[in-house]
Amino acid sequence: MTFRRIGWFLLLACGLAAVLVPLPLRSAAPRARTFRVEAGQFAFSPSRIDVNPGDTVTIELVSKDVVHGLYVDAYGASVVADPGQTAAVTFVADRRGSFRFRCDVSCGALHPFMIGKLNVGPDVPLVRAIGLALLAVAGLFLFALPPRPTQTVDGGGTPAP
Repeated sequence: MTFRRIGWFLLLACGLAAVLVPLPLRSAAPRARTFRVEAGQFAFSPSRIDVNPGDTVTIELVSKDVVHGLYVDAYGASVVADPGQTAAVTFVADRRGSFRFRCDVSCGALHPFMIGKLNVGPDVPLVRAIGLALLAVAGLFLFALPPRPTQTVDGGGTPAP
């Protein structure tokens, strides 16, 4: 087999492994986590919350301007905060994945765009995409370079012209 065929085979095998092999999903021991989320027209801050599976999550919603709500789609957790007030909701993050949370109180013209993201566990698609991108770069280095010309040697041990 030539170097290029072996290289293609290895890149294909590594690519399939990056996509199909289950990743070890280690996470920290479950613990209680509290997040302060400020709601103002028309955004949450922070708009992304990362937790580990099994964590007991408390979200303290603070409304800065009008009445806002926060509803976590996957968990059915809901809370409403009046202007200048804080309200809290607690739930156990027992499902892995990425889930939306959104304002569930009509708060103005751009209310439908007031969303955020709850990530439970590691972002597996991101890890796989990074692995595939690294394989693509390796493939460029291995195969984009032109092949080295072969030299023949005459009977005296010197390269032929």
